[in-house]
Amino acid sequence: MPQRYIKKILDARVYDVAIETPLTDARSLSKRLNNRVLLKREDLQPVFSFKIRGAYNRIAQLSEEQKAKGVITASAGNHAQGVALAAKKLGIKAIIVMPQTTPEIKVNSVRGHGARVVLKGDAFDAAAAHTRELVEKHGYTYIPPFDDPDVIAGQGTVAMEMMWQFTQPLRAVFIPVGGGGLIAGMAAYIKYLRPEIRVIGVEPEDSNCLQAALAAGERVVLDEVGIFADGVAVKQIGEHTWDICKDHVDEVITVSTDEICAAIKDVFDDTRSISEPAGALSVAGLKKYVAREGIEDENLAAVLSGANMNFDRLRYISERTEIGEKREAILAVTIPEQPGAFKTFINALHKRSITEFNYRFASTEEARIFVGIQVAAGGHGRDELVQELREGGYAVVDLTDSDLAKQHIRHMVGGHAPTVGNEQVYQFQFPERPGALLKFLMSLGTRWNISMFHYRNHGAAYSRVLMGAQVDRDETDAFEAMLDKVGFRYENVTDNEAYRLFLGAGNGQP
Repeated sequence: MPQRYIKKILDARVYDVAIETPLTDARSLSKRLNNRVLLKREDLQPVFSFKIRGAYNRIAQLSEEQKAKGVITASAGNHAQGVALAAKKLGIKAIIVMPQTTPEIKVNSVRGHGARVVLKGDAFDAAAAHTRELVEKHGYTYIPPFDDPDVIAGQGTVAMEMMWQFTQPLRAVFIPVGGGGLIAGMAAYIKYLRPEIRVIGVEPEDSNCLQAALAAGERVVLDEVGIFADGVAVKQIGEHTWDICKDHVDEVITVSTDEICAAIKDVFDDTRSISEPAGALSVAGLKKYVAREGIEDENLAAVLSGANMNFDRLRYISERTEIGEKREAILAVTIPEQPGAFKTFINALHKRSITEFNYRFASTEEARIFVGIQVAAGGHGRDELVQELREGGYAVVDLTDSDLAKQHIRHMVGGHAPTVGNEQVYQFQFPERPGALLKFLMSLGTRWNISMFHYRNHGAAYSRVLMGAQVDRDETDAFEAMLDKVGFRYENVTDNEAYRLFLGAGNGQP
């Protein structure tokens, strides 16, 4: 299978518009990991993403009749910009269908390349369905984002460049995976030319369609995908890409949101550039591989696939970075409610730095504090810290891995609600666009009283809400039937430990 792609990659028409990106040393990261880390800088392309390669190569192959009718695609991000620029370069009309939740920076970028933007639906599926309607009605040629031989060949030129840029021994190449266009093209070329190099895909833990397919031995459809790394939020690996990946990808490593955030900072420290979450996936996977294998003095390469970051997301990423790098422990600690207790607790930390300290009076007997404490990189000392505090007589709950604690609790104040005896708590996810929060609130009706509410917009396509409502247990089914009609994803988190410790109704005891 890869052999037939080699000629296509060598003949790919990408350099009319794409550039040969550098393969640079990540000096700080290399020193920290005791291995030489090389970064393939696809974030430096004219559209700040590798997607221009496959889009241009596909469009360049069209017949004159197809070019005359124009091209269309559905995309919320980098592929949209690649198609728009490629079409502009070739003088072809381009229509890009994007979800209404697409950040304005991406919409404006596509329009800036001369394409017509059509906003349709809240998610990619609705945009894709409308694209098919327009293809049937107007005869446009659809340009797939990944599952097409010419697109795959265009992306394969990344590996072609890498192989002539670095001829020394190379242990592994780490490649982000969404639908598989990039890793399929690169794996085909790498395994044909230098089969000893390990090709390792990297996916978010909640969008691992290639890992799931490799485990099953066939393409599978994920029930749902995470939205943080939106550039790789794909439910099923492509058909053409799977034909290559199943035999030529050595393994897939999955990483958490916090690990992606830490990798974005790593990239910034070495390049002074900011990768988008999907763009930094490869670095997060590389770090996890080094820790797992315990290797030293090896050459490792990672593809920085894109830098189309919405600026508003930086606050959220910065908050999660310390935890992703395992440099911060988030703890719930119970101390006596008496003068001098804070000072005694601080002394018990043995000069460790405090990154966050939240407290509100709730009882005359004891106080529960939400505290962030700096630990050594890699998490070394976190268990030791917890053990020290417990030996000092403190009740400690480690919340470092609690998403609810990091997403909501640390930003909320007020404490427990002792007079609310029937509170049930739900976490919601809904598309972020003007008026979305108002629509959400209006949809809830007036039968049940809202007892708690927390919402933060961190620049993503979707937002999270934590809401408490006074719902008797025998009314839960009716309440959730109402939520089903509202139509947003939700989860009952009433039993979540972080909620019960700091915000729970009654006395809040777990």
